[in-house]
Parts: sequence; C-alpha cells; structure tokens
Amino acid sequence: MWPNSGMHAAAMATTRSLSLHGLPSPTADTLSSSSFHLRPPAPIPSWGALVVRAVSLAKPGCKPKNSDDTKESSRRRMLLAAGAAMFLSWSNPAASEAKKGFLPVTDKKDGYSFLYPFGWQEVVVQGQDKVYKDVIEPLESVSVNTIPTNKQDIRELGPPDQVAEALIRKVLAAPTQKTKLIEAKESDVDGRTYYTFEFTAQAPNFTRHALGAIAVANGKFYTLTTGANERRWEKMKDRLHTVVDSFKIEARV
Repeated sequence: MWPNSGMHAAAMATTRSLSLHGLPSPTADTLSSSSFHLRPPAPIPSWGALVVRAVSLAKPGCKPKNSDDTKESSRRRMLLAAGAAMFLSWSNPAASEAKKGFLPVTDKKDGYSFLYPFGWQEVVVQGQDKVYKDVIEPLESVSVNTIPTNKQDIRELGPPDQVAEALIRKVLAAPTQKTKLIEAKESDVDGRTYYTFEFTAQAPNFTRHALGAIAVANGKFYTLTTGANERRWEKMKDRLHTVVDSFKIEARV
C-alpha cells in the first residue's frame, strides 16, 4: 500500500533527497525501527508541471452577459457532470457502487483496491504503483506502493507505533522535515491485519497532515498514504479517512 540513524553511510546520503511524493524501493524485511536499506530515490517531478494541467472552463475576465446566460451555463455544467457520471458507470460497473463523491481503483495484478475523491487525477510518479492527486492542491493526494517481502503478516515487523514511526521518518518524509506520529493502531478486516496511522510532516513552508495504511499479503508489503496541507485538514479529513478505510488487500487474481 502510499519517511535516520542506523543506516549505512551510503544509504544516508540517498535518503536526504526523499520527499513525500516519491517513495524509493526498500526491502520490506528491513522495515523496522532499527534499520532501513534503501535504493537510490527516484527523480522527483516538479509539482509546477502538474499544476499547469489544471484547465479553466472560462477565459479570464469573461462574464455572462445576463442571468439567462448564467442559467444556461449552469445547466450545461450539470448536464456535463451527469453525462460523465453515466459514462463512468457504464465503463466501470464498480463506479456506480462506489461511495458518493469517490471513484474506485482496483488493481487485480497486485491485489488491492481503494477509493479516491472525485476530481483527483492519476499522475505518474516513478517508484509509486498508483498516485491520484488534486492538481490545484498538490499536497492532497493518495499513493500506493508495494515492495517484496518474505513476511506473512504485518505484525512480524513489530507493533503499529514502531513500524509507523520508522516508515514515516525514513520513507514518507524528507530527512529535513519534522515529523510527529499522532496515532497508530491495528485492525482486522476479513481476517487480514492492517496498521493505520496519522502523522504530520513539517517543512519550512508547509505542514502536511497525512494518514496511512499498511499490510502484508501476496508476498508484498503494501503502503497507502493520503494527506493534505494542514491548513485544509479540517475540510479534507473526513474524505481522507474514507480513502484509508477503503483500502483492501485481496488475493491476487
């Protein structure tokens, strides 16, 4: 499924370029509070390149000439939205069953599924399996990462707080960021154990408030991470909890 002491000197140098948005590929068996062995991190894409993809529906300075134009514009937007929803339902039957305001993602090859907020767009980030984000608010995103492991259960790696703390400090946040683990807990869903956690990562110009879920299955360590800028946390937290709660691991098909 979605960050330094104790590391070799070479690994220490590579981790200094990690960010919230580009996970390297460590070996899951080293995910403990004592040590991580990481490969060199993938190049981090510019968020500016993502933001410019946001398209305005109207030209700057253009306003409806009268109330009839406004009503017509509103009616067209409603029809377009309805048409898009119908298309999604036809092309993806699971979409019609998803929670209102969310769209489903199912990866049968790697054996996982989750929901993400309607309006987020899929982007490609090297080192990540799946990434969806809001192109206007780049800190609002969800990412899934999988790495191989010979463990059979997440509990083999340690208790929730220790595993989450190590993952946050050494993978999910840059070394220069100040991190705080707010909560970590264990849950059982359909006979499978998940660790879920909440944390903040403070950088000089922003603080990201995030949630994560991790599990071991199918010979993989799964990490899902979602979050938002701290200033938007109260507005986004219910949606982000929905994303984390929707994360499920299934046997690979």
